[in-house]
Amino acid sequence: MYAVIKTGGKQYKVVAGEKFKIEQIPADIGSEITLDQVLAVGAGDTIKFGVPLVEGATVLVTVLAQGRHDKVKIFKMRRRKHYQKHQGHRQNYTEVQVVSINA
Repeated sequence: MYAVIKTGGKQYKVVAGEKFKIEQIPADIGSEITLDQVLAVGAGDTIKFGVPLVEGATVLVTVLAQGRHDKVKIFKMRRRKHYQKHQGHRQNYTEVQVVSINA
């Protein structure tokens, strides 16, 4: 069984037992969170789509870690204008593991 969920402005296809990183959620490590924005649920040949969300479907996840992604370097330059700008960014994330999909 799999589900397509929406969190942090992004969509993820998840399966029970899978680990993945999402946009940061303020939660303690080891706590369980219920994600209720489920767009689709599928099992084998059957797929149930929501309009826009599937009624009564939830995904239960456990928070494994809070962290930061690798640095993304931003470099802007205008040639022959004596202009250079260096900048960096590290995005925060929450690593979670899917416990169960309830449809």
